[in-house]
Amino acid sequence: MNGLEVRGRSRILLWILLAVTLVLYGFPFLYLLLTSFKTPLDAISVPPSVLPGQWSLENYVIALTREGVPAALINSVITAVTSTAISLVLAVPAAYAITRFRTPSGQVFILAALVARMVPTIAVGVPLVEVMRTLGLTDTSFGLAVAHATISLPLSIWLMSSFFEAVPEELEEAAKVDGCSRIQALVRVVLPVVTGGLAVTAIFAFLASWNEFLFALLLSAVRAQTAPIVIANFQSQFGLEWGAMTALAAIYSLPVVLLTMFLQRHIVAGLTLGAVKG
Repeated sequence: MNGLEVRGRSRILLWILLAVTLVLYGFPFLYLLLTSFKTPLDAISVPPSVLPGQWSLENYVIALTREGVPAALINSVITAVTSTAISLVLAVPAAYAITRFRTPSGQVFILAALVARMVPTIAVGVPLVEVMRTLGLTDTSFGLAVAHATISLPLSIWLMSSFFEAVPEELEEAAKVDGCSRIQALVRVVLPVVTGGLAVTAIFAFLASWNEFLFALLLSAVRAQTAPIVIANFQSQFGLEWGAMTALAAIYSLPVVLLTMFLQRHIVAGLTLGAVKG
């Protein structure tokens, strides 16, 4: 068997492995999407069927006309965008200082951020409720965004630190020679170089808030209630309303898919940023 045949078989095996992985990861979402187009009775049929017996948009009508759903979707967007902005505004200067000044306290700080990322969310849930109640931020989108930022901020600092490490310090030195201060060099030179890294960090921070359930359950009641809480409350006297739940879940997944597609070029550039450091 020559080397060409070996490479050909290896490529076929790789494609089979990729196809199996795609099915394992993609089938649950595909099943959710197909269920959302079933009739309400077909959605709870036993045994369940993968394909709808009759295609219908009734579940989407039920989901979108349910009281509180439009407000919950708006709250989710406001909370996720605010949380992402908070994470980036705090993570960028923190990560820049850690990578450029390289002080012992900076190394301790980034290790502390890693430890904070490992702490289970439930462990800080109850104390955070008391803090938000004291500050008067309970059941507000801003208070929930701050709580979500406690989840995404440690990871954001770690990600931005790795991206700043890939930027040669000579670029900043050249900017300083041209008259820029350190802050101006950061804004005008470094940040444009790590645009892909900012996109990757923003995606992770946005997803951390968009998919979060526990803090939304503890810190919101009516005004700041987000879509995951509303989806979990789709119940009737006969049980869970699977059709309406899957329809709203499909709608809720759409912004993340569109955002990822829109930032795809920056995400790829960010993930490969450190691969060409010389």
